[in-house]
Amino acid sequence: MVKKKAKKKATAKTQKASANISAGKKALKKRSTKKKTAKKKTPAKTAKKKTVIRSVKRKTAGKAKAATKKTLSKKPLPVKPGPPAGTVPPVEEPASNEEAIGVVTHYYSHLGVAVAQLNAGSLKIGDKIHVKGHTTDFTQTVDSMEYEHQHIDQAGAGQNIGLKVIDHAREHDIVYRVK
Repeated sequence: MVKKKAKKKATAKTQKASANISAGKKALKKRSTKKKTAKKKTPAKTAKKKTVIRSVKRKTAGKAKAATKKTLSKKPLPVKPGPPAGTVPPVEEPASNEEAIGVVTHYYSHLGVAVAQLNAGSLKIGDKIHVKGHTTDFTQTVDSMEYEHQHIDQAGAGQNIGLKVIDHAREHDIVYRVK
């Protein structure tokens, strides 16, 4: 019994809502027709406006079609084949008096410091190093070296150290110790 009353109330609410919506649509139609009739009072002026509006529509329609033609005619760029994934770029052989000890991982230009990861060998203050890369090539003696923000005198393999350098070093540059 209670369920039947609830269903009747629900259907009554939906019927009222749909009636309100349709009444609103009818009112909008009446308003729009009233506005159209008000514009027809001055026929001389409207004739001029219609010709201007038609010419503007024609111009904009042509531009829209041209824009869609341009976007549709674009073809995807061809993909250039590169080296297979996982390959290492070739490394130059060091000179007979040099030993590759690490790689530059970062460079802080405002400090003039290069972070180098030592992979083999060791490095001490006073050693002569050669930093070589694609556009980098300079030789210097190690004056200042840090490990985890602490000044150190010697570093070994597996450490990331900061080196004060005299020139700009770039990532992937190789650090050689001159014998």
